[in-house]
Amino acid sequence: MTIFIFIGSLLAAMALGVPIAFSLLICGVALMWHMNIFDAQILALNVIEGANSFPLLAVPFFMLAGEVMNTGGLSRRIVDFAMALVGHIRGGLGYVTIVAACLLSALSGSAVADAAALTALMLPMMVKAGHDKARSGGLIAACGVIGPVIPPSIGFVIFGVAANVSISKLFLAGIFPGILLGAGLWITWWYLTRKEDLAPPPRKTLAEVMAAMRSAGWALMLPLIILVGLRMGVFTPTEAAVVAAVYALFVAGVVYRELNWKQLYEVFERAAMTTALVMFLVAAAMVSAWLIAVANLPAQLVEMLQPLINQPTLLMFVIMILCMVVGTAMDMTPTILILTPVLMPIVKAAGIDPVYFGVLFIINNSIGLVTPPVGTVLNVVAGVGRMRMDDVTRGVLPFMTVQFVVMFLMVMFPALVMVPARMMY
Repeated sequence: MTIFIFIGSLLAAMALGVPIAFSLLICGVALMWHMNIFDAQILALNVIEGANSFPLLAVPFFMLAGEVMNTGGLSRRIVDFAMALVGHIRGGLGYVTIVAACLLSALSGSAVADAAALTALMLPMMVKAGHDKARSGGLIAACGVIGPVIPPSIGFVIFGVAANVSISKLFLAGIFPGILLGAGLWITWWYLTRKEDLAPPPRKTLAEVMAAMRSAGWALMLPLIILVGLRMGVFTPTEAAVVAAVYALFVAGVVYRELNWKQLYEVFERAAMTTALVMFLVAAAMVSAWLIAVANLPAQLVEMLQPLINQPTLLMFVIMILCMVVGTAMDMTPTILILTPVLMPIVKAAGIDPVYFGVLFIINNSIGLVTPPVGTVLNVVAGVGRMRMDDVTRGVLPFMTVQFVVMFLMVMFPALVMVPARMMY
């Protein structure tokens, strides 16, 4: 009955159009009434404590870094560098998009920010070159999925806090899976465009490639600084977010000189608004997380899934399918906050490595960002690229399918995640 109250009240509030953060609070109140422990002070205390977390300070700083990079010219120089490297290959603009997405993912950690930047920079070029607009928009949307997987990642920060898992280990474990997702997109784009007879841009000379690399050098240094700093223990993920934000501000304002005072105010405003949304979600989810523990819901779910506890691979398949279904109707952050406290006890009971689970969980939720009908990244690409949502959805389907295939390969072969991760630790 408790599980029914929890799920029913949450879904009912969302069906009525209540914002997800308030739906989580309503769900918490419903559970408290059901268990006869309603207390407004407990509600307020959990909301406050939900946002009172040092690791969560990484969220606003990574948000700020992403906004600065898009406004201050770092993202554009990354795209120019990718163009110089692979733009001359047949279908080269698609490969440029994939390479640029992987590089941008190592800078911002936000799927929405990466998708918006790539759509504004690459979509007009791809359409002008003769590529199908729907397919191009679909590729850009699918590339946005890489953002929360390759570190630094806001999704990993939120999951690490909710699940009490090392954020540094999650960051390092996400590198190779993110590259695998990019490789899957590369193969899919090659297959879809192999019969196109479009003249690619001319090959850049070595001097032009070196010039593009020098121009993007300051931007390319940022992921190196973050990863080396985390690997060597120089700073924590939260401190890495501060380093990223300060470094991006310095490069955009002093080195590239493309960020003026008016733009700086707008950048801070956008970053603050996005952070407020995320942090309120986190705070509201803490109420539900506390009540999930009090109501002993994880133990009930463990009992229901007991036949699968000794079959971790099959259990992971079931969990991934559950997340796929939830991802069609819910955004990434609330999905992490709602499902993490429920699923982690099951994962631990089955002996599944929490870092391995966290990587696959974030990949699944990232793909959910391009899963219709709610896909946030689909809406971003459609809005920035002035496309119909139906066209973007049609274009993203083959790429989304391949990303799910890559994810399930990682479920079947955990070594694809854990062997590179342990090498990085």
